[in-house]
Amino acid sequence: MKRRIVITGAGCITPLGTTPSAMWNALMEGRSGVGPLTLFDANGFPVRIAAEVRNWDLSEVCEHADDLRRHARQTHFAIGSALTAARSAGVSDLTIDRNRVGVYTGCGEIYPNFQQFCRCMAAGTSEQSFEISDFLQTAQMSCPPDEQMILEPGSAVGLIAGLLDARGPNINYTAACVSSSKAICDAADAIRYGDADIMLAGGAHSMIHPFGLTGFHRLSTLSTFQGPPTEAARPFDRERDGFVVGEGGTMLVVEELQHALRRGAEIWGELRGWATTHDAYRITDLEPEGRAAARCVGLALHQAELNPEDIDYINAHGSGTVVNDKTETLAIKRSLGNWAYHVPISSTKSMTGHLTTACGAIEALICVMVLRHGVAPPTINYTTPDPACDLDYVPNTARPILCKHVMNNSFGFGGQNVVLIFSRFER
Repeated sequence: MKRRIVITGAGCITPLGTTPSAMWNALMEGRSGVGPLTLFDANGFPVRIAAEVRNWDLSEVCEHADDLRRHARQTHFAIGSALTAARSAGVSDLTIDRNRVGVYTGCGEIYPNFQQFCRCMAAGTSEQSFEISDFLQTAQMSCPPDEQMILEPGSAVGLIAGLLDARGPNINYTAACVSSSKAICDAADAIRYGDADIMLAGGAHSMIHPFGLTGFHRLSTLSTFQGPPTEAARPFDRERDGFVVGEGGTMLVVEELQHALRRGAEIWGELRGWATTHDAYRITDLEPEGRAAARCVGLALHQAELNPEDIDYINAHGSGTVVNDKTETLAIKRSLGNWAYHVPISSTKSMTGHLTTACGAIEALICVMVLRHGVAPPTINYTTPDPACDLDYVPNTARPILCKHVMNNSFGFGGQNVVLIFSRFER
């Protein structure tokens, strides 16, 4: 008999709040986390808005915060989310075999200190040439010896394991927008195949940095909306013009059912199906017909032993780019058939912004919260329907729903697709 996988805790650090309940309340109010960019001086830059995490410090949840000050902002988000999740699930219980507790994260690239980088560049640059030796000499004097380790995307997963004494499976995924979703998939597989009993899985990221925003802007994926920042993220709306970069982290406690029941854990929901596919098309574009994304939905449904009509809510990838939202709509129609027109769908990126590698984890948590509360979050800023996006996107106002099974789509840069299906727990 296959091992059932349940969610027994969660933690999050997001632009909408730094606990699951605070984030949920903001979603129910249709509150946007987007505002003026404050993490660096963006004067003269075409994009000057972001969904930032404000008024939070790692010291609120971690007694070792002072020892971790030099680590990246996103590493703090990952650690904070993981510690909060572990406490919510009682994972610190000393009776739990630490060899069977693992950590999988989806954390993306970490950028160097921009001012430090500019000093090194200036040292090596003259009117006639660039001297790498001068660049390196300045770097040797200004970069701490452990800088490279701090900039590793996988630094958080090791730090979390150390803080929680989690000696089981441990890996970080860097796979664009599906990174944290893939971490959850593979955490479930690690449990199902008997390699672990408890996995902390999710991710964290912050690309609110001169390098990150420049790269996305050059790809023409960022919104350049000039109105109120809270109205910039407009998934599925005809006037959408790109996404707003967000930041944050979310970690779920993924656990084998019998193990959870034996220790009396609260069960938030069941992870019933998951799948991953690839478009094999272009690194910068989604396959325009959504075939691989639709197949991913079908595979997840098959594993969950469900039919399209069983899905009661979809948290869409819904990035807000012209191509993504159109392609995702096609994929949902292709995979669910006529039921696509009856299931409520929302893009919570309209409120959280796009958390890049961490987006799948925060949206997985939102799906679990939908099951717990029976309410579909809205897609805010939806004012002008797009004929190419003609499904029910729960416009602007949260909606009570009857739900037993919900689906989370992550369709990322490079054509990577992950679908997760969560169900209300029943013995």
